[in-house]
Amino acid sequence: MPSVDLVCRLVTDSTGTVLHLSGEIDLSTLPHLHDQLSRAAVATRGHTVRVDLDGVTALDDAGLGVLLGWAGRVREAGGEMVLVCTSERLLQRLAITGVSRAITLADRSSD
Repeated sequence: MPSVDLVCRLVTDSTGTVLHLSGEIDLSTLPHLHDQLSRAAVATRGHTVRVDLDGVTALDDAGLGVLLGWAGRVREAGGEMVLVCTSERLLQRLAITGVSRAITLADRSSD
């Protein structure tokens, strides 16, 4: 079975910075995710960075840990990380694991 990559696209416009993710977030894609979150944090220092999860097909515990860690780093730098998600499956996972209590969630209407 071929591996599924994680595609990350960092977009900055008049509304701010959004890191669009698509593919799988798992142990094999964590280095790439970490690098892209670092770029987003630098680009938005002291502001809000939105991480769009709507293209994510799988999100394991290690990926959740990386998101939580980066949310803390962004907060320490005076900013905020918001997860944009409309997938019921991912929203349930974020709620069950408690991530939704630690990181602000937004849907498209508040994007």
